[in-house]
Amino acid sequence: MKITDIKTYIVSPIPGSPWVFVEVETDEGITGLGECTDYRSGPMLVAGIEAVKAMVVGEDPAHIEEIWQRIFRQYSSLSGRGFISHLISGIDIALWDIRGQVLGQPIYKLLGGPVRDRVPLYTHIQDQWYDGVTIDDAVAAAKQTLADGHDAIKTDPFKWQRSLTGEFTGADRVEYLSPRAIGEAIDWMDAVREAVGPETELMVDAHGRFDVASAIAAGRALEHVNLIWYEEPVPPESFKALRQVRESTDIPICMGERHFTRYDYVPMLEERLVDFIMPDISWTGGISEMMRIASLAEPFYVRISPHDALGPVSIMAGFHCSMTIPNFYRLECLHTRFPDFAKIMDPMFEYEGKWINPTDRPGLGVALNHETFDEFLVDPASEHARAFR
Repeated sequence: MKITDIKTYIVSPIPGSPWVFVEVETDEGITGLGECTDYRSGPMLVAGIEAVKAMVVGEDPAHIEEIWQRIFRQYSSLSGRGFISHLISGIDIALWDIRGQVLGQPIYKLLGGPVRDRVPLYTHIQDQWYDGVTIDDAVAAAKQTLADGHDAIKTDPFKWQRSLTGEFTGADRVEYLSPRAIGEAIDWMDAVREAVGPETELMVDAHGRFDVASAIAAGRALEHVNLIWYEEPVPPESFKALRQVRESTDIPICMGERHFTRYDYVPMLEERLVDFIMPDISWTGGISEMMRIASLAEPFYVRISPHDALGPVSIMAGFHCSMTIPNFYRLECLHTRFPDFAKIMDPMFEYEGKWINPTDRPGLGVALNHETFDEFLVDPASEHARAFR
């Protein structure tokens, strides 16, 4: 069997939320499906896949590791961690999908078999930085999420700064949190905790945007909420900054969505800077690298919770890994987007409440529905293709 082509699609059944899918085609009619969605980089990713295609077409799709290493090492001068590992992710997931289809087995059985009978999820409610969202909105969403069958919830309770044009800056700068902003965040989390009760697992996401003093002050103020973790309290580039937060707060730390490949995780683990890690399977190097990172974390007794707030292929790739990883916590999702996933998938993955259930369908067990998703295709040159949020 040989790879004959690689195709990319930007698809958006939700306005403002384009997903980047990769299909690897073979000369025996088997097509593998992958995803490398990033928040704002769809056109760059499409161009990147096109650039590496020549390195992959004509190869045996069973040579997953050789193809992974070839792309990673070929672009070492650009650093394989980041943009290049995004490209590898989309292709790697698709190659594992092909492998499963060839062997007639779901991917999780090829990764060593299940260590659990289904995969638990955590999900999101609104974040405070969304314009006009109130504490009452967050409380109502939290109660509805419990009614939907979930018992683990994440939110960002911190307001984001605005630029001079009045737009939210997002992670465009390192922010300072005023005492007032911290107070508003605590009011948010106290209200959510009261709404969901003491047994519901809560997580706070700071989106990696605070200076050290702000991250420490916010972390200390959050300690009474009894969080599972405090996520990305500082930007991902400085482990010394992370150490300051780690040593100055009594709250579990989660990092990793913007750390790429096993090499970025070594210092976090060896220096005991984190309690949880959250690599993104569409960014860090696909299924192959997710499994290596999980194994790297296991002897440190650090749990892995794959980041996934993106598309349906990403969550299914994470699901297959999560079925087999011993040191697993939960798989991230936006459960309110599952109906939108179903608009472009055939078949759709099987889920109920907080669980995704395994099937015996080979490979990923899901596929794009080419009869319906044409209406959601996005031109890579459009502004819509660049804006995930």
